[in-house]
Amino acid sequence: MTTAPISNIRNFSIVAHIDHGKSTLADRLIQMTGGLSDREMAGKEQVLDSMDIERERGITIKAQTVRLHYRAKDGKDYIFNLMDTPGHVDFAYEVSRSLAACEGSLLVVDASQGVEAQTLANVYQALDNNHEIVPVLNKVDLPAAEPEKVKQQIEDVIGIDASDAVMISAKTGLGVPDVLEAIVTRLPPPKGDRDATLKALLVDSWYDVYLGVVVLVRIVDGVMKKGQRVRMMGTNAAYDVERVGFFTPKMEQVEELGPGEIGFITAAIKEVADTRVGDTITDDKKPIHEMLPGFKPAIPVVFCGLFPVDANDFETLRAAMGKLRLNDASFSYEMETSAALGFGFRCGFLGLLHLEIIQERLSREFDLNLIATAPSVIYKMHLTDGQEIEIHNPVDMPDVVKIAEIEEPWIEATILTPDEYLGSVLKLCQDRRGSQKELTYVGSRAMVKYDLPLNEVVFDFYDRLKSVSKGYASFDYHLTDYKPADLVKMQILVNGEPVDALSMLVHRTRAEGRGRAMVEKMKELIPPHMFQIPIQAAIGGKVIARETVRALRKDVTAKCYGGDITRKRKLLEKQKEGKKKMRQFGKVDIPQEAFIAALKVDS
Repeated sequence: MTTAPISNIRNFSIVAHIDHGKSTLADRLIQMTGGLSDREMAGKEQVLDSMDIERERGITIKAQTVRLHYRAKDGKDYIFNLMDTPGHVDFAYEVSRSLAACEGSLLVVDASQGVEAQTLANVYQALDNNHEIVPVLNKVDLPAAEPEKVKQQIEDVIGIDASDAVMISAKTGLGVPDVLEAIVTRLPPPKGDRDATLKALLVDSWYDVYLGVVVLVRIVDGVMKKGQRVRMMGTNAAYDVERVGFFTPKMEQVEELGPGEIGFITAAIKEVADTRVGDTITDDKKPIHEMLPGFKPAIPVVFCGLFPVDANDFETLRAAMGKLRLNDASFSYEMETSAALGFGFRCGFLGLLHLEIIQERLSREFDLNLIATAPSVIYKMHLTDGQEIEIHNPVDMPDVVKIAEIEEPWIEATILTPDEYLGSVLKLCQDRRGSQKELTYVGSRAMVKYDLPLNEVVFDFYDRLKSVSKGYASFDYHLTDYKPADLVKMQILVNGEPVDALSMLVHRTRAEGRGRAMVEKMKELIPPHMFQIPIQAAIGGKVIARETVRALRKDVTAKCYGGDITRKRKLLEKQKEGKKKMRQFGKVDIPQEAFIAALKVDS
């Protein structure tokens, strides 16, 4: 297999909003360039979505790469390196690193739905990477498709010329050959010098049971060969390259990768942690001095505790977390203990979808039964002695007397919604302490920008937004800065004992409502015991809401027929004493479902 000259290489990624057809278009491109035979494609949609969860939910989580061979109409042979990227805001960091390895992007827009919030976010990321962008309108075969209107929308909202957008239906294959030609004619080839010192960008890395760590690289200058000793500049570790190759989606080995090419290497690397995504790889003997501009590391924004339902599963959970961390560098965890839930881990995620996916992978791939505590964000505490600390677990909050000021993270949210739901979307944002920045119209759809506290968004904002807009609103956000806030720590007391898994930081104005909802929910969920159980929500020493679970009672007077009232009273008093004693020493059994349901409580 000969390597093509650099002018015949095209590196591009596919960017789009969720469900606009990125992975399906990738399937068609692979099929039409003969990457996989029809037999290998048969019965398998979205070839690049390799995880079960990706297939079931129909979303892409990990960015994937494929090398395709294409003979264009001009008779020349081209090499395409295609990157399929996720559309969800939680996985935006996957998008950013795929874009850094390419020169161009196919912007896929659903011809019936038009431009959505994530379309914007991903296009701006592509433009930041100086990409050439080819607009592609997908699903033009649907009765609801309005290609002309959507072209106008792309020009109005994004500001790129869409007059020669490629019209396709990725599902049926209509118009896909035009996409292949557009890649050749409209996207630029990579630049690079074959004779210079090796300089390569580490795009991704994952763990393979047989090969150890597989590293995905984009060669900028020089050549990467088998047997060469390379150095990772970020971690300053050197390795001998054992295998060099690329994916057609199947792994194929070659002797070397030249400038502009994207492929993989293995080098007996044991830990994925040793290969930092965004790092620069160079030759160990004559290294370069300047690192390539990497990309922003993934910073966890949402934290929650994960505890095994069965305490004996703790070691299994620890091993499972280690394995997941191998393939997901954005997921972080540390050990923690809780009086109510025992041993577990405090984990950091990129967002709620990321949290949900990790939880599902733990329960599915490792057969673990888990409880997650209420999600929280990172707060900055300025103490009276001048210290500044970061807190992401309400349990660690210092004494109120020592705190001078608490700051919470804010985000800028972009919401696109059909006009008729605008009122309810604005009301939802107001209720969540948001402040409106701008409101513009894109055709018949409104685009609202809001500043919102992240604390209010991680809880259930996305679900509420989907329900008030009947699923039509789309939402994208990025962190802006920290602002001071009047936050208090609210605890739930069951039988006078604080349940640490349920404590949370809330805004003072929202505390009473959230507390009341919590205790009402807990009252339904805790089964009656032999003694009555008070459930209270408290801020410091002040109780703001209370409910009581009634006691189960045995009819002790049943055996008395007639006779003196004092005899009945004596039995009742005796029962009362017993119940009082039980309440002092009795242990309240809070079922697992109660935690899970209470943490889902909606304010």
